[in-house]
Amino acid sequence: MKTKILTTTLFLIILAGCDNQSKVAEVPNSEETDSSIANVQFEKSDKRISRFLDQLDDPNTTQEARIQILCKDYPVEYKTNYMPSLLRLSPGEYTESTLIKDLDIALDYYKKKDNIQC
Repeated sequence: MKTKILTTTLFLIILAGCDNQSKVAEVPNSEETDSSIANVQFEKSDKRISRFLDQLDDPNTTQEARIQILCKDYPVEYKTNYMPSLLRLSPGEYTESTLIKDLDIALDYYKKKDNIQC
């Protein structure tokens, strides 16, 4: 009788231990989650900005599309998605002021090249 109780108790302890480990494994580290979210956001934003640049470099892009990209879409995407995610992923490498300066350089280049004023 004591053996059955002992065996049952050990079995229940093992099950409870396994159950607790799976719950611990399910809770992600908040730092890893933030980093992975920032990484996904950065990848999406980088692809979108690359498409904008491809359109600006394409000679078949209309002037209206260039104005839309340079005056609205590109700066909004850069400031709201690309820049914050890049700063989260690489805080020591970039600062907000350097990224804004890079944006201004790129926008100025395409505005001069395509004779666009926003």
